[in-house]
Amino acid sequence: MPFDASHLFSNTANRMRRSEIRELLKLTSKPDIISFAGGLPAPDLFPVEEFKEISVKVLTENGAKALQYGPTEGDPGLINQLVEFEKRGGVEVTPDQILVTTASQQGLDLVAKAFITEGDAIIVGLPTYLGGLQAFNSYGAEMHGVQLDEAGMKVDALKAKLAELKNAGRSPKFIYVVPDFQNPSGVTMTKERRLEVLGLAREYNTLLLEDTPYRELRFAGEPVPPFILLDDEERVVTLHTFSKILIPGFRVGWLVTRNKPVMDKLVMGKQPADLCTASFGQMILAEYMSRGLLEKQIGKIREAYKRKRQVILDAFDEYMPKLDGLSWTRPEGGLFLWVRLPEYMNATEMFPKAIDKKVAYVVGTAFHCDGGGANCMRINFSYASTEQIKEGAKRLAKLIAEEAK
Repeated sequence: MPFDASHLFSNTANRMRRSEIRELLKLTSKPDIISFAGGLPAPDLFPVEEFKEISVKVLTENGAKALQYGPTEGDPGLINQLVEFEKRGGVEVTPDQILVTTASQQGLDLVAKAFITEGDAIIVGLPTYLGGLQAFNSYGAEMHGVQLDEAGMKVDALKAKLAELKNAGRSPKFIYVVPDFQNPSGVTMTKERRLEVLGLAREYNTLLLEDTPYRELRFAGEPVPPFILLDDEERVVTLHTFSKILIPGFRVGWLVTRNKPVMDKLVMGKQPADLCTASFGQMILAEYMSRGLLEKQIGKIREAYKRKRQVILDAFDEYMPKLDGLSWTRPEGGLFLWVRLPEYMNATEMFPKAIDKKVAYVVGTAFHCDGGGANCMRINFSYASTEQIKEGAKRLAKLIAEEAK
């Protein structure tokens, strides 16, 4: 009989939950299922040949360093490239204000580790990124949700929640936002809204955690300044990743903060987690960026996803039943749109029927800290082919029509 270790698990371990998306992906991995579920980049866009050549070059010219441990803060060559990348986006930073991470998911974990003591309050969106909810939950955060609209987090609702916490003698450790083409809703926070949210963070003396993995993937509309560019008090931490703007396989991202004590804590939190992000991948990325290839690749990705977004919006417009309460967002960029079903429908209960029709999505409850979102679903349009998108939209529309009262 195997040893039962359950009585030895820590509070942190007991709070851990499997990712609903990762579990759903097991069901949707069959080749005959059209999946709108995972937030997967299109693999046909991966620059395989460039990485083959660069990998050989790095190993040939600097193999010993590439295969060795590196600095916790990141490979200096990559950090210098990231400084230039940030500058082209309008953000002036110095190398010591960048920390290379094992993708942005590690950045979420590091911020949670540095700031959350079990029972601490934080502010998140309703809905918001599932990976953020997982990271915050594992450290025992008490998450307070604030509704979104087409311009992002509702300021009046945020103000009311912050006042409510203050009246209870509490202050949130941070406000977590995904401001650009939000995962899962696809909405982008306006500049006016960002300034208001940042003003509330200042008024209530808390941190602003900006998670922006899709910022460069804008298809329409005008760019909006990132929070870190609007911040003059060093209260913003911004998370980035190569996973969506290049490839996810290297698991490399970076975070930016101008607040030195905050950066010091994040570096200290990373050291016991992994010592350093893999040197080989960082050096390959540094060489790739030094050749000016990243901007070209982002352009290819942007154009491909723009076409796919239009295909799915056109297909929804054509095939979805005309029902009161049925709507979907029209993102200006990113990888996702958000479908809101009539209140009487339940996307979780519908999911097995969707699998029977060989189409998949992610249920809305996965993105709500309060158990809400039962009548919502997240749709990814980056992974499937245009033909699959059209057929998947037909299947999904047929299911929704069948569920209508």
